[in-house]
Amino acid sequence: MILLIVLLLASSQSYDHEANPPEPKRVVDLRGTWEFRLGDPNNGFRDGDEAWERIFVPSAWENEGYAGYDGFAWYRKAFKLPERFRDRTLFLNLGKIDDADEVFLNGRYLGSTGTMPPKAATAYDRVRTYRIPTEFLDFRGENILEVRVFDMRLEGGIVSGTVGIYELESPAAWTIDLTGSWRFQTGDNSAWRERDWDDSDWTMLTVPANWESQGFRDHDGYAWYRKTFYLPKEASKTAFQIVLGKIDDLDEAFVNGVRVGRTGDVDGRDLSGHEWQIVRRYDVPAGLLQPGEENVVAVRVFDGLQGGGIFEGPVGLVPTATTGEASKEETPFLERLLEWLSG
Repeated sequence: MILLIVLLLASSQSYDHEANPPEPKRVVDLRGTWEFRLGDPNNGFRDGDEAWERIFVPSAWENEGYAGYDGFAWYRKAFKLPERFRDRTLFLNLGKIDDADEVFLNGRYLGSTGTMPPKAATAYDRVRTYRIPTEFLDFRGENILEVRVFDMRLEGGIVSGTVGIYELESPAAWTIDLTGSWRFQTGDNSAWRERDWDDSDWTMLTVPANWESQGFRDHDGYAWYRKTFYLPKEASKTAFQIVLGKIDDLDEAFVNGVRVGRTGDVDGRDLSGHEWQIVRRYDVPAGLLQPGEENVVAVRVFDGLQGGGIFEGPVGLVPTATTGEASKEETPFLERLLEWLSG
């Protein structure tokens, strides 16, 4: 959600902030009939399974014929998106879900809110907004959205909200979105910072999201992330800052093999502070990025316990001018955006 604010703040310079701030535009309406299954098999439900029932979204499942049910259930919805949205900034709004959820798009992990068993924790009052990496989408065919829900008590399911897929118009010039698939490797090797390191056999993880929710549930200690991105030639005179969101616990970031910043004592593994609550923003030195070519960002992470990794956005490369404090005239614009996102 913070990345959305950064993008819109940068694009808002040409708008009348008091009267006409831009608002997200819904491009796919997901309100209506979804497929629905009670239970939670180890490997999910197969696409060909004809036992799916029908349910209306948004609405508590107790109001749709499942009164008294607490536990796991899955939602599934197919949708199409035209090719013209390939270069747009897209996000999914699922409204409020009671109590916890995990979301998958075409089988790829998109994000989660709340905590699943065995240490279940509710997030019934939080609006679910998930950034959609365009690389996850099929613009020539059908896309499958799956939502795994766990309900602890009382109402359950996708209960309320303006569910749909939304786009943000007029993103900041040369903003590079780095959410989506990153290469990931546990362990620690200083050579992994280098631009030409071969990471083709590394695991693919979704960023932002902690690594425990993506198959590395018992890993504490060191791990590395790597992401390759292309910077247009026209951005050669632009100063940039790389934003890596929140990282649990400590990190050291490199662009094309050169360290651009760190938070906490990664080598000393000092966890005495609250570094996991800090949004990482690192200035990229002039001349380090290669416009018109592929560039590589590598992030070394140390996690002490519990959740680990790049777990919360924003994650991207932004022009330095867009990352400062909001001016007084921009405040109404940001307030309206936050009000919309919070339902």
